Amino acid sequence: MTDMTKERAEVQELTLEEVMGDRFGRYSKYIIQERALPDIRDGLKPVQRRILYAMFSEGNTQDKGFRKSAKTVGNVIGNFHPHGDSSVYEAMVRMSQDWKMKTPLIDMHGNNGSMDGDPPAAMRYTEARLSKIASELLKDIDKETVELVLNFDDTTNEPTVLPARFPNLLVNGATGISAGYATDIPPHNLKEVIDACVYLVSHPNASIDKLMDFIKGPDFPTGGIIQGVKGLKSAYKTGKGKIVVRSRTEIESLRGGKEQIVITEVPYEVNKATLVRKMDEIRLNKKIEGIADVRDETDRTGLRIVIELKKDTPAAGILTYLFKNTDLQVSYNLNMIAISDRRPQQVGIREILNAYLKHKRDVIIKRTKFLLSKDKKRAHIVEGLIKAISILDQVIKTIRQSANKSDAKDNIIKAYDFTAMQAEAIVSLQLYRLTNTDITQLQKEAEELNARIDEYNKILTDEKTLNNVIRKELKEIGKTYAQDRKTVIEEEIEELKVEKEVLIAEEEVIVSVTRDGYLKRTSLRSYGASSPEEIGLKEGDYSLFTEKMSTLEQVVLFTSRGNVINRPVHEIPDIKWKDLGHHISQSIGLEPNEKIIAAFGLDDFSDKQRFVFITREGYIKQTLASEYEPKRTYRSRSATAIKLKSATDECLSVYLIDDDSGLDVFLITHLGFGLRYNLSEVSTVGAGASGVKSINLKKTDYVVNGIVFNPEEGNKSIMLLTHRGAVKKMNAKDFDLISRAKRGLMVLRELKNKPHRVSLVIDVDDDQNEWTIVTDKNARQLLVPKDYSYSDRYSNGSFIFDEDSDGTPVDAYKAKTVEIEKEEKES
Repeated sequence: MTDMTKERAEVQELTLEEVMGDRFGRYSKYIIQERALPDIRDGLKPVQRRILYAMFSEGNTQDKGFRKSAKTVGNVIGNFHPHGDSSVYEAMVRMSQDWKMKTPLIDMHGNNGSMDGDPPAAMRYTEARLSKIASELLKDIDKETVELVLNFDDTTNEPTVLPARFPNLLVNGATGISAGYATDIPPHNLKEVIDACVYLVSHPNASIDKLMDFIKGPDFPTGGIIQGVKGLKSAYKTGKGKIVVRSRTEIESLRGGKEQIVITEVPYEVNKATLVRKMDEIRLNKKIEGIADVRDETDRTGLRIVIELKKDTPAAGILTYLFKNTDLQVSYNLNMIAISDRRPQQVGIREILNAYLKHKRDVIIKRTKFLLSKDKKRAHIVEGLIKAISILDQVIKTIRQSANKSDAKDNIIKAYDFTAMQAEAIVSLQLYRLTNTDITQLQKEAEELNARIDEYNKILTDEKTLNNVIRKELKEIGKTYAQDRKTVIEEEIEELKVEKEVLIAEEEVIVSVTRDGYLKRTSLRSYGASSPEEIGLKEGDYSLFTEKMSTLEQVVLFTSRGNVINRPVHEIPDIKWKDLGHHISQSIGLEPNEKIIAAFGLDDFSDKQRFVFITREGYIKQTLASEYEPKRTYRSRSATAIKLKSATDECLSVYLIDDDSGLDVFLITHLGFGLRYNLSEVSTVGAGASGVKSINLKKTDYVVNGIVFNPEEGNKSIMLLTHRGAVKKMNAKDFDLISRAKRGLMVLRELKNKPHRVSLVIDVDDDQNEWTIVTDKNARQLLVPKDYSYSDRYSNGSFIFDEDSDGTPVDAYKAKTVEIEKEEKES
C-alpha cells in the first residue's frame, strides 16, 4: 500500500487546458524563435544559417569545387538541424534560386527548379557550394565575433547569428509563417541598402524620407514595376503597408493592323506557367474578345510571354483587363516582422538597419578584441625573441647547462627575466632562425604588430575610428557586389478601369421585357425572320419593353415593390424571338405579387438624367439616374429604387427625364380627383428615400396613376376607365396648375347611385396606338384613342364593358414593335 501511495505521489494531475496551454505555448515559442522568422541581424532563419555554417565548416566554399547536395543535407541534419531532409533541401534550393533571392547565397549545379513552379532535381543529382557573397556573411566567424552554442546533441557548436558583412535581411528579404505571426519582407538593392547604412552610421535618427532617398523601394530579382509610394512609405515607417507590383509590358505592332502584348518581367513570386495558363483560359472561355493566341516564348535569353491580338482589338484595354483579372498585376503586402532581442517585432527600415549596424558594431569590437589579444601575445613573444638573440651566447650557455626543456625554461626565466611564454618560444626556437636576416624580420614584425595594436586600441576607444571601419567595410561590399536596379518605382497606383468595349463584343440586338418578368435578347436575324406579334409569351402576359439596343448598354427594371433590377444587355440570355424568355426569378427573388412595372434602356448612368417615381399611397420623388448604377451584387439581388412606407403601398409608374423645368405631373385618384402641378416642386432625393407627399388623399382614396408630361408639346391625351367599364378621353392641359399635395379637382361627375370610380388611367403617348384593355374576368377589348374626342371634367364617358358580364378594367397594354432596316434583317 505504501509503494502504491509513493507511485501516486509522483503522478501529476493536470487539466487538459493546462497541458494544452503549456505545450502549445512552448511549441509556439520554438516555431517563432527557431524556425519560421528571420533574425533581424543576419536576416536568416535557423535552417538557412545552419546550412551556410555547415557548408563553411566543411570547406564547401566558392573557391573550391562543387559538392553533392545530399552530402550537405546529411551533414546539416546530423550536426545541426534534426528535421526532415526535404525541409533542409528545399531551404537550400531556395537560397540558390536567382528569381527568388536578390543575391543567391548558394551556387547550384543541376536543376534547381524554375519560375514555372517545376520542382528541383533530387538532392542526389544536384551539386552545391557557397556563393561568393555568402562568404561575406560568414567572414570572421573564426574570430570569436558571434556567440557559439552547443548543438542539439552537445557534440559540436553552432552560431546563434552570423557576422554578416552586409544587411542580408533587407537585401534578400524573407517570407515565413509561424504561430500567430507571419512575415513578408521584400528583397532590396544591395548598393542602395548599403548607402543607407553608411548614412545611418553618422545619422542614427535619420527620417524615413531621407532613407528613401537611398532605398527607393524593393528591388525584386524578377524586376517588374512597383506602384504606390504612399503604401511603401507606410511599410518603411511602421513595418506594414501595401503596394502594387505589375509586369513590365509593351505593345508591339504586327503586319495587317494587328498588335501583340509582350511581357518581359512578371511580379515577384508569381508562377509563370500558371499565369500563362490563366490568360489562355480567358481566351478559350471568351471572357473577353480579341485574344488570338497566348504563347510562352521564354528561353535562355530571358522571359518573354506574347499575347497576340485579333485585328482592330484595343490592346491597351485588353492589357488593363489582364492586369485586373490575372497575376499580371498583384498586390504585395509588406509585413516586416523579424526576431529582435529573442522576440518577434514589427519593424520599419530604420529599426532593421539600426539593429544591423548595432550587430556590425558588436562584431567589429569582438573581432578587434580577438585580434588585439592575438597580436599582443605575438608581440610579447617577438620582444622575447629579439632580447634572446641580443644575448644569444649567454642564453645558449644557460640552456646547455640545463637538465631538460622544463629546467631550461626555468633557468632562463630566472637568469634573464623572460616570461613563461617567452621562455617557451625561445627553447622551441630552431637553429636556422638565429641568422641576422631573421633578427631583421623579427624587428620588422614587432613594428607591424605594434602599429596594428595601436590601431586596434584606437578602434576600441575612439567611436569615430570604429564608425570609419564600419563605413569602409560596407563600402567595400557595395563596390564589389553592386547590381543595377531591376524594379521601377512609380508614385501612384493606377486605377484599373476596364472599358465595356473590351469585355463585350458590340452587337445590335432586340431586347424584350414582359409584364410577368421574362427577359430575352434576340438577334436581328431572328427578330427579322418573325413578325413582332410572334413573340414567345405565356398566356395573359404581354411585352412591357421591346427596343433595339447594343450589347454594351444596360436594361434597368423597376418593380411594383419599389425595387430596381440591373441587367447589362450582354448578360441577358440570347433566345429566339418565338421562344419564351428567361424569367428574372431564376436569378433574383421577387415577392409573390411583385411585378415589373417599367423598363428602360441606358448607355450610362449620368447625373444629367433623373427617374420620377409615383406611388399608390400618394408619394412622389425624383432620383438621379447615377444612383441606380449596378451594385456589386446586382446579378443575384435587386436594390431599393424607392422606399415604400407601408406594406400596402406600391410603385405605380416610373418616368425617365432629362430636366424637370417645364414638366408637369398629373395625378388621378380612385375617387376621381385630378391634380396637376409643376414637377420642379418635387425634390431630388436618394435611392433609399420615400419622397414627398404627391396629393392630399381622402381616407379611402388612392392614386390610380400619375403622368409626367411637357405642356409645351401640344395636347396631352389621357384615357380614363372606370370600374363600371366606361371610357373617357381627357386633355391634361385642360386642368389648371395647382400645387403639390392639394386635393385636386374632380375628373368625373359624382352620381348618387353607383358612382363611377377610376380603375385604370392610360398615358396615351400617341393617339394612333391601339391599346388592349383587360378586365378582372379576362375579357379583352381593343381601344383606339383617336376614335374618341376630348370630354370635359363632368362627363363619365361611354361604356365599352358591361360590369356584370365583362368585369372591371384592370390592365392595358399596346403592341410593342421595332422597325429594323432590311440590311439588318439579312445580317
